Amino acid sequence: MKKLLFAMLALALVIGLAACGSSESSGEAGDSSLPSQLIIATGGTSGVYYPLGGGIAQIISDNTNVSATAQTTGGSVENMRLLGSKEVELAFVQNDIAYYADNGELMFDGSQVNNLQGMATLYNETVQIVLPENSDITSVSELEGRRVSVGAPGSGVEANARQVLEVFGLTFDDLDSQHLAFGDSVSSIQDGALDAAFVTAGAPTAAVTELSATRGVKLLSIEADKIAELIEMYPFYVEDTIPADTYPGVGETTTVAVKAMLAVSSDLPEDFVYEATKALFDNKDQLVAINQRATSIAPENALEGLSIDLHPGALKFFEEAGIK
Repeated sequence: MKKLLFAMLALALVIGLAACGSSESSGEAGDSSLPSQLIIATGGTSGVYYPLGGGIAQIISDNTNVSATAQTTGGSVENMRLLGSKEVELAFVQNDIAYYADNGELMFDGSQVNNLQGMATLYNETVQIVLPENSDITSVSELEGRRVSVGAPGSGVEANARQVLEVFGLTFDDLDSQHLAFGDSVSSIQDGALDAAFVTAGAPTAAVTELSATRGVKLLSIEADKIAELIEMYPFYVEDTIPADTYPGVGETTTVAVKAMLAVSSDLPEDFVYEATKALFDNKDQLVAINQRATSIAPENALEGLSIDLHPGALKFFEEAGIK
């Protein structure tokens, strides 16, 4: 009887300890998915995502209990795959690419990203068709047969280039197409190895500014009827205007844009995403000092073009700010 009683007491002790551990884990469930080191997927070092990502990482590190760092990547498409595989927790992405990832379409056919939610849209990602200053090309239709960089394979730039060319009745096969990241694209224009390059990024883009200071640049405008046709086919696009002298000596350019946005893993706790979203908008001036595109970042604009569901933490912030 003594042995039986001892065994029963030992079993009760084990069950009690397990219950306490379970209760403690449950109480901390909100923090269990919050890594001590958070990674923000950005883009190439020549673009806007990377420097702004570094600024946002600093803001998060300074204003939350989590240390954040920016990671250079191949851009929007790769960022969605990194988020889906849980290698990163936040990511810059074009709103069209976020939609494709969330719905398993186009380049994400068969590889839908299931843990994807939105934090905020930031600014227009302008489709810039960059040429050397002395180019004789005056329309997208004249790119046929020319040496044109259409963006890195599987990138958001590549998707934009394909869609813009489509409304002009062109495909990549009609060009001497080269699939280069836009830093390499601009370098190739500098070296005389390219006739044009598609660059989707906030204007001014550092690499294009550098090119304008050396060789000089020219930007192609897209005709109004083609813009209307593109927006009808792909509603993610908006008409956009690059003001004169955004790049020295380059006149006003009419083109299209998608929205740059911050996407987050749905696994991140609501309280953390709320704090990070609030910190982003409270410290916007730090980002403006990095790149002028950040002047467009504002709570009242941050739901425009949002193509996926908001994370509950971001939703809480916008509701408190009175933004529907």
